[in-house]
Amino acid sequence: MNRSEPLVLGIETSCDETGIGIVRGRALLSNTIASSMDEHARFGGVVPEVAARAHLEALQPSIEAALAEAEVSLNEIDAVAVTSGPGLAGALMVGVGAAKALAVGLNKPLYAVNHLVGHIAADILDVTAAPLEYPTVALLVSGGHTSLLLVHDLTGDVELLGETVDDAAGEAFDKVARILGLPYPGGPEIDRAAATGNPDAIRFPRGLSRASDREKHRYDFSFSGLKTAVARWIEQREAAGQPVPVADVAASFREAVVDVLVTKALDACQQYGVPRLLLGGGVIANRRLRDVATARGEAAGVTVRIPPLSLCTDNGAMIAALAAELIMSGREPSTLAFGADSTLPVTEIHVAAST
Repeated sequence: MNRSEPLVLGIETSCDETGIGIVRGRALLSNTIASSMDEHARFGGVVPEVAARAHLEALQPSIEAALAEAEVSLNEIDAVAVTSGPGLAGALMVGVGAAKALAVGLNKPLYAVNHLVGHIAADILDVTAAPLEYPTVALLVSGGHTSLLLVHDLTGDVELLGETVDDAAGEAFDKVARILGLPYPGGPEIDRAAATGNPDAIRFPRGLSRASDREKHRYDFSFSGLKTAVARWIEQREAAGQPVPVADVAASFREAVVDVLVTKALDACQQYGVPRLLLGGGVIANRRLRDVATARGEAAGVTVRIPPLSLCTDNGAMIAALAAELIMSGREPSTLAFGADSTLPVTEIHVAAST
């Protein structure tokens, strides 16, 4: 196997997007994504069984499309990589099964990796950015995860500082959008509605941000109470026969989410003396979050790194990139004993490595 610039095919099926990526070392050759989002829209959220079936249907054509875009054949691949977790169990099983079949059929090494750490690895594929320095604080915000990490070494030492204790930020966007009568997915719809709203119109609560929360939940997140506060505010308006200012509610809700995310992330940078903050995950597509993080980071002397938006959502390229880093650092492949792990801890970067 080429360990200096390995050609890796990565498979990502942790939620509703079938991602196939191919990298050569740190060079991105293909990033193919097939989304089943439209199939979930009528349910107002991701249905695990629908997602798993969509992965089954999309995997083969997505792999063929990725190989064609990269202009390589399966036989040229040095290694196969796959998301082992965390994520939806049924969806993960589809990707894990396909990756094992490919690895055995091609007689290639297999690397099972962590989905959340993969989001950090996406930064490596940004050809316009300087090399990632360590340690770095990473804020990962998606539909299913909201985590704050301290990355000492991408391939060997990632520390969990905090995570959501209830809803992830992306889930909160979806639920508030539903309350406001906006379609799924809620993130882009809230963003559009908020464009003409006043973010200071309503002071919604900032979860786990009181002084009394700092001891046990300094870097944890909570968005369930915020969602409830929005619902109650709307109920009171409607009970009083007053119109609901959708734009102001959307902007004020978005501001509350962004404020908590950025405040806690920059607090971690200051506490640990790390002047670097990496943003990752699908919710980073929210322009207000990117703008506030960049502006407040600059004021605090913290460099904010944001991968290209095409690499922020779930994708196979980030999985391939993480595996390539593992290979180049001399890590051995996984055995075939691993399975899908919906609650895989972020500290387990490389799953079931052989000895």
